[in-house]
Amino acid sequence: MPDRLPHGDPDDLVVLLDDERRPIGTAPRHDVHGQDTPLHLAFSCYLIDGRGRVLLTRRALGKRSWPGVWTNSFCGHPRPGEDLVDAVSRHGRGELGLEPASIRPFLPDFAYRAVDASGVVENEVCPVFVARATDEAQPHPDEVEELRWVDVSDLRETVRIAPWALSPWLVEQAAAIEEADAWHVLAPDETETSP
Repeated sequence: MPDRLPHGDPDDLVVLLDDERRPIGTAPRHDVHGQDTPLHLAFSCYLIDGRGRVLLTRRALGKRSWPGVWTNSFCGHPRPGEDLVDAVSRHGRGELGLEPASIRPFLPDFAYRAVDASGVVENEVCPVFVARATDEAQPHPDEVEELRWVDVSDLRETVRIAPWALSPWLVEQAAAIEEADAWHVLAPDETETSP
């Protein structure tokens, strides 16, 4: 079941970027995140249903960075030469056991840098996607501790009153969504079907 492995081979390569966001090489995924993390390519995805909800996941407690923190549906790194939409599909299968549908860019220019309590640095150009969940999630336990479907209004309120309980990238993405007045993108037509 290779698609159920969240990242495939632990020696998967990530794409390193220069300050102009151009590819300049690769590095093994397991070597990239530390106290001196180079700028690299990643992505985030928000899964939505037909009832105006977004799927939040709580990162597994065994994760190297931000364990146990609530975040967007899933994140990952494209492999060298891999199309971002294909990477989103691969990680949806690997982390949540479902095939994301209607994947589309949402915040294509998003980038952030954050340091967790252990000193691990995230330093990513991280385009954000939105996709539909058409199946029930079956989370991989090495990736996801728990999950919860929430109304977009509840997500906005949580970001406002308890940003410390959320991943820094989700908080920064929420600020970008607010600035663009784009929360409606995460609240689909309520007449659609949901998992």
